[in-house]
Amino acid sequence: MDLTVEHFEDVHLHAASVHAWEQTYSQLSPGLVRSSLCQIEGTRFQFFRERLNQRLVQHGQAPKDRVCFALPLSSPGSACLQGREADDSSIFILGGGDEFLFHMPQGMDLLSITFDRETFMQTLEESPWSGESRQWLRQPVLRLPERRLAQVRQRLLQLLGRSIEDVQGAVQGQAEEELERDLLEEMICLIADPEFDRDQRNASSPGSYIVEKCHQMTLGARQVAPSVIDLCERLRISRRTVQNSFRAVTQTTPVNYIRCIRLNGVRRELLGSQPGDLSIGDAAGRWGFFHLSHFAADYQALFGELPSQTRRAGGASRVRKVAA
Repeated sequence: MDLTVEHFEDVHLHAASVHAWEQTYSQLSPGLVRSSLCQIEGTRFQFFRERLNQRLVQHGQAPKDRVCFALPLSSPGSACLQGREADDSSIFILGGGDEFLFHMPQGMDLLSITFDRETFMQTLEESPWSGESRQWLRQPVLRLPERRLAQVRQRLLQLLGRSIEDVQGAVQGQAEEELERDLLEEMICLIADPEFDRDQRNASSPGSYIVEKCHQMTLGARQVAPSVIDLCERLRISRRTVQNSFRAVTQTTPVNYIRCIRLNGVRRELLGSQPGDLSIGDAAGRWGFFHLSHFAADYQALFGELPSQTRRAGGASRVRKVAA
């Protein structure tokens, strides 16, 4: 098994450090980032905990040939995955290769587990709950009683702590097999739990659909940001509906959301380039910011620093890394 423990001051470096996940994180709430990522990787599984102090939206693709689970340890606000609203009593599920859009509240603490799909499905087939549980794997958000989830969270945290000790103590082989077996048992038993609400309906909310379309439009036309009127005309909905949808899903206005997505795009451009290869003005122009003084003020308001203060080419904001 491999262990990495990292602390960050930038959500983009954090996102890029989650192994095997093709994804971007975009910061939505203003202020400096404080985040941490602890990852344990075996041959056929990945087990990690991430904590972020800012509200953000994750967009990307789950690792191929995997089954992915996540459990909030703390979710002090509204969350939304694949258009489904979620809270502290929820677990999240993604299939390998699934594209996802995940709105995370400020201050979220999340445990995530991914399994090799073949291994997981074979283990599920050998359990007494195979037939019934398969259908729930297609639901991105499932709700269970808080008491039941609290028990699972406690056991998973114990497994994480024990595994960190095993890796640091150079205990390999058998420890990896035991951890994989324990994680499989926990997650398969959880989705087969008799207290699980079988009658829940997890249809996407109209508001989430509107936000998702806006997100896609913003990424698809970087230099020409969509306006609220564009959204209304494209989706044939009222301005009030657009405003209410964004308030419910993102806790901000559509104008600010679009601006934040574009500012995060510029920040990724800067972090991935050297000053001699890409100027701040050119990076801003790629995302439709042509008034540099206004751009710099917006950038500083969101990230807590001017674009000229952003360290370039990956040299930023990784505070500490421990590997074993």
